Formats: sequence, structure tokens, C-alpha cells
Amino acid sequence: MPKRYDQARPFLTLGFVVAAWLVIPTVFKTFTRASFFELTAPVGVAASYARDLQEYWTLRLHSNGELIEAGRDLARLNASYDLAVQQNIEMQGEIARLEGILRLPSYTGFRSEHARVVRRDFSGWWQRLTIRKGKNYNLNVGAPVVFSGGVVGRVSEVFAYTATVDLISSQTVRLAAVVEGDTRPISYQGGLNPTFGSAGGVIEFVPLDIFASANSTKRLVTSGLGGVFPPGLTIGSVIKVEPSTDGLFKSGEVKLDERLAALTEVTVLLTIETP
Repeated sequence: MPKRYDQARPFLTLGFVVAAWLVIPTVFKTFTRASFFELTAPVGVAASYARDLQEYWTLRLHSNGELIEAGRDLARLNASYDLAVQQNIEMQGEIARLEGILRLPSYTGFRSEHARVVRRDFSGWWQRLTIRKGKNYNLNVGAPVVFSGGVVGRVSEVFAYTATVDLISSQTVRLAAVVEGDTRPISYQGGLNPTFGSAGGVIEFVPLDIFASANSTKRLVTSGLGGVFPPGLTIGSVIKVEPSTDGLFKSGEVKLDERLAALTEVTVLLTIETP
């Protein structure tokens, strides 16, 4: 009998801990979780700075010829970016002129806050990043996060010096989208993604006259509805659509950018408060 009790003791202890956690007030759980993240954040941030320092010294080992070639490539990029900035200024002026003629309210602007990625956390349950900025840079929950390829996700938790970003591939992220060239909104949600597989999502309420396949993909972009993400940002490519069970709409699959799993820096869009 004592031997049997000793074998069951770990399970009894586990059951007691689970039962105790269930009856603990939610406020205490939230405080404990936030305190844990605040205590462990310096470890991840320090490791991130160490990686940046390692990359710096790695670049210092390149030959002069490689550095000269990289400088030429950078000069070409700067020239193209200068042209893009000029075009952007012209378009903003045209938009302001049209808003004045049509008496339309100005579109809410954003300011960009760039942040380094501290940690990536991919599993079948969640897809998220930890970034190296938080309340110290006035980040807020729900803020959209983007990169050069389009949507990254949105901020889900903000701590003192770090923040958690739920990726666009996470099932917790749901937003209104449109197929490029079409104005009818459809529903996008992150899919159930394997740990080592390609990230993807699902779409619902797709109009019946929209077709897509692996050989003829459609670009899926943000619609701007809801005021969280600006319109026109790339979400992914629609690789499959098929009629839903109700026969009124279609549902489909979306392939996301493979670079999401290797991002080192992202941009958080923060709403500019109008006076």
C-alpha cells in the first residue's frame, strides 16, 4: 500500500497544483504572469544585444572589396528610396488636395516605431514574437506590426521594455481583407500551423466569382475596415478556394510570407493623436 501511494504521489501533487491554480483569483494570475515576463525579459534582451554585437564583429571581418561592393549596392538602394520618398510626398499632396475639394475627413495617420526581435515562439498553439520595445516607447495593445513584405501581426501584450506580437499566422488574429482588385471584404484568420511547417491562414465569406489555385494565386491585402491596419498591406497569397457548406460563399487557404519565421526587425504602427 505505501509503495502504491508513493507511485501515485506525483499525480496527486500535480492534481493539487492544478486545482489550486483554478481557484486562484484571475487578478493574481495576471499579476504573476506579468511579473514573470518582467523578470525574464532582461535575459532575452541581453541575448538580443549580444547577437547584434556578434553580427557587428562578423561584418568587421569582411574584406575591403566586399565592403566597397556592399556600399555601391547601398548607394543604389538609397537612390531608389529617395525617388520613392519624392513620389510619396507628391501623392500625399494630391490626396490632401482631393480631400479639400471633396471635403473628406483626413485619414488617420501613423508613426513608425522600429523594433528588434528578441525571441520567436512558434508552436501548434501560438505563433508570436517578442520585440525589444514596450511601455518605454508608448507601445499599446492592438497596434499593427508590419515589415517590408506586409503584415506581421499585432501587439498582444506590452511590458516595461518588451512587447509580445501575435503573428498573422496565429489563430488569435482575425481581420477584414480583400482580394487585390476587388472591394468586397472577406474574413481572414490565422490557421493551425505545424511547428516546422509553412505558415498559413484561412479565409471565409469569399464571393463565388473569385477563383484561385496554386498555379494562379491571388494577392490578399488588408481592407482598412476596423481602423487597425491601413488598407493595401499584403497579408499573403490565396492558393485555394472552394464552395462553403452553405453554398453562398467560398472558403480558402492563404500562404503567408516565409520571411515571417526569420524576421530580425519589425515596425510597429502607432496612431498619431489628432489635436
